[in-house]
Amino acid sequence: MADFTVADVKKLREKTGAGMMDAKKALTEAGGDIEAAVDALRAKGLATAQKKSSRTAAEGLVGVAVEGTKGVAVEVNSETDFVAKNDQFQDFVRKSTAVALSLGNDDVESLKAAGYPDGGTVADKLTDNIATIGENQQMRRIKSISVSQGAVVPYVHNAVAPDAQDLGKIGVLVALEGDAGADLLATLGRDIAQHAAAMFPQALDAEGLDPAVIERERAIAREKAAESGKPENVQEKMVEGAVKKYAKENALLSQVFVKDGKATVEEYVARTAKDAGASIRLVDFVRFQLGEGIEREEIDFAAEVAAAVAPATLGWLAVATLGAEALHARPSAGSKPADPIRVPSMFDSLEVKVLYPA
Repeated sequence: MADFTVADVKKLREKTGAGMMDAKKALTEAGGDIEAAVDALRAKGLATAQKKSSRTAAEGLVGVAVEGTKGVAVEVNSETDFVAKNDQFQDFVRKSTAVALSLGNDDVESLKAAGYPDGGTVADKLTDNIATIGENQQMRRIKSISVSQGAVVPYVHNAVAPDAQDLGKIGVLVALEGDAGADLLATLGRDIAQHAAAMFPQALDAEGLDPAVIERERAIAREKAAESGKPENVQEKMVEGAVKKYAKENALLSQVFVKDGKATVEEYVARTAKDAGASIRLVDFVRFQLGEGIEREEIDFAAEVAAAVAPATLGWLAVATLGAEALHARPSAGSKPADPIRVPSMFDSLEVKVLYPA
């Protein structure tokens, strides 16, 4: 009889993120001692952490934190969206973001080497999470911003929960410099942050756009202009017009403010400041979208299924094929021929036949 209950299995899974069978096996080996089972899973996970660290991590969470006139955004990646819903992972992202806020720099290695609130370093906790949750996780990037006077306002889109507005899929920080009241800055900052989340600006102004990207847009515009067959001087004006249009649409200050529909973000900020009789300038922003720029692995699902259902050598050897005629296996002494193995519903075309020669 097992020395643990279904509730124990559930508790162990909640503490570690381990799968059902792994949790049951660990509890069995630990004689029902949950803490011993946690240690066993951790030890097992640590042994395979290096292997897991090679797998693509493009899911996860973006965390944001603000204190006074400074703020930080942190992206931590996992392999699947399921992990982002794990309380242990969320707690790690939240606490790591708080540590990053206290450091005030954008260096990932510096954050990983910093002390973690629960003991050890952030890197130690990250390794521990890989072990217990069972997926590769990466501390990907950090960005800190601040103002001397004013406010840094956060916004998270697709937050993990109504009461967890600091973690989500898109994290934005807006830095407003000025002497306006805190409530006005908070409202204006949130409106701009929501705009940035939706409109994906690449830089604060045209000067901040990546020169390589601008040159690429120029080359595309030049190719299109050449196809027009118009005189060269006209083509050049077409090219410059296209580049200016791109810059205007991708710089935050020059984008048409979504909430207004006519004024640019810069114009809206100036108008708000004038109406309040205050000084307000939008001086910086951060926008982190989960997984942007990460090349995701293409998974051959059929191959994974075939590998998962391939029969093991247990007294007899069977060879599985998809759509092939038949497979031969010789039973061990005393065993009986097996019926064809049918794989449920969505994999109905997959059949493993075990045939024995006469």
